[in-house]
Amino acid sequence: MSGRDLVLARVRRALADVPRGEGPEDWPVERDYRRVHGSRTTAQTVELLAENLADYRAIVHRCAADGLPALIRRLLAERGAETVVVPPGLEPAWLAAADVTLVPDRAAQTARELDAVDSVVTGCAVAIAETGTLVLDGGPDQGRRRITLVPDHHLCVVRVPGQVVGSVPQALPRLAPDRPLTWISGPSATSDIELDRVEGVHGPRTLEVILLAE
Repeated sequence: MSGRDLVLARVRRALADVPRGEGPEDWPVERDYRRVHGSRTTAQTVELLAENLADYRAIVHRCAADGLPALIRRLLAERGAETVVVPPGLEPAWLAAADVTLVPDRAAQTARELDAVDSVVTGCAVAIAETGTLVLDGGPDQGRRRITLVPDHHLCVVRVPGQVVGSVPQALPRLAPDRPLTWISGPSATSDIELDRVEGVHGPRTLEVILLAE
C-alpha cells in the first residue's frame, strides 16, 4: 500500500459515520476557549501592544491627531525619503506637511516600480496587543497588499484605542474572511541555520508604527 493509499484509507475510516451530504457548516463549532489572557484595562492593552511591537523590532511612536502631520514629516525626513506610495483612501492631511513626492497606489504598478519607492504610509484594520500584530485588509487607507511588501520602509498608523484589541479571537470578528488580509508582526525577517537574523528579505526592512490617540 502506497503512502497515498494509506492516508486515503484513514480519511475514509474517519468519515465512515458521516451521512452523505452533511457539510462542516451543519455542526456548530464550540468556541468556549479563553478569548483573552488575563484582565487588562484599555490603557494596559495599548501598552502591551507597544511593548510587543517593540519586541518584534518595530519602532513605536505616539502622538495626538494634531501632531500627526508633523511627526510623519519628521520620520520621513529622517529616513531621507523622497517618494512615498499612498493608498487611495489615506487622509490627505497626514502627509500634507511632508516634503515628498506622493506615488498613488495603482494596479498597473510593477514590483520594480514599487521597489524604487522610498516609503509607504498606511492605516490598518486592527492591531492585536498579545501578539504585537498589525492586520491590514486592503481597506481604502491601506491599499493593495503589494505596496506594504515591496518598499523598504512601512509607516503604519494605528488609531488608539479604537483599532486595538487584546487577542486574536477578539480580532477575528472584526475582519472579513473574503478580504486580502495581511498579518504583520514586526519588519520582515528570517534566520539561516545558524540563527543569523536577516531583515528585509520578503518585506519592509523597517516598520514604524504610530499609535494615534483618538
